[in-house]
Amino acid sequence: MPNYGRYPVELRERAVRMVLDSERLHGSRWEAICLVAEKLGPSAESVRNQVRRAEIDGGARPGVTTAERKRIKDLERERCGLRRANAILKAASALVGAELDRQWRP
Repeated sequence: MPNYGRYPVELRERAVRMVLDSERLHGSRWEAICLVAEKLGPSAESVRNQVRRAEIDGGARPGVTTAERKRIKDLERERCGLRRANAILKAASALVGAELDRQWRP
């Protein structure tokens, strides 16, 4: 799992393992999440999100994995830089074209 949020990776991984293990013992997943959150410290919603993210990354639940999410973000950043460079090149070519046009006119 990536390093996001304010909780250490080890704590998040432990919380996910504990929820998945204790889910069988308790009546529902939410009850297991609440108990684990109470023991470890983060909010129940935070633990629920961590479990969902782990399931998506593991392929047990449909969705965009963390690696795919990072790749998309990197590609969007690259596309933004390329658009900026393209705009600069267009402006530069217009400037050079105007300068050359001015030199050829009598």
